[in-house]
Amino acid sequence: MATIKQVQITFDCGEPARVARFWSEALGYDAPPLPEGFATWDDFDRALSTGHQGPASAACADPSGAGPRLYFQRVPEGKVVKNRVHLDVRVGTGLVGEERLAALEAECTRLLALGAVRGLLLRADGVNESCLLMQDVEGNEFCLD
Repeated sequence: MATIKQVQITFDCGEPARVARFWSEALGYDAPPLPEGFATWDDFDRALSTGHQGPASAACADPSGAGPRLYFQRVPEGKVVKNRVHLDVRVGTGLVGEERLAALEAECTRLLALGAVRGLLLRADGVNESCLLMQDVEGNEFCLD
């Protein structure tokens, strides 16, 4: 039996480049390359005609090679139900109590500036540590853990 060496996580989305840019910033991954002829992503976005969603796919990768590659593919349908799989962004590993909450809140503030949406804060319950539910720029759920 073969051993799996790598995992890629694929997101179905409406605007692959936009979602890829969010996750690149959120995780410190290498962003997808700019389309030829554009100096910035803002320049590219301004050049799009109304209703055009940009490239059909985009990807970003961990510059260290340790984390999985993230791939974003355009699909025609929008998100309508809760994700069956989600990412946990591990910002509070090893922290407990108020120190953990402070780390979660600091990261939440950073991600809100990138377009994320804050969800419910689940406080430690004696079994699980605190985590913060969030959504990316297209509504995909993830946790700050």
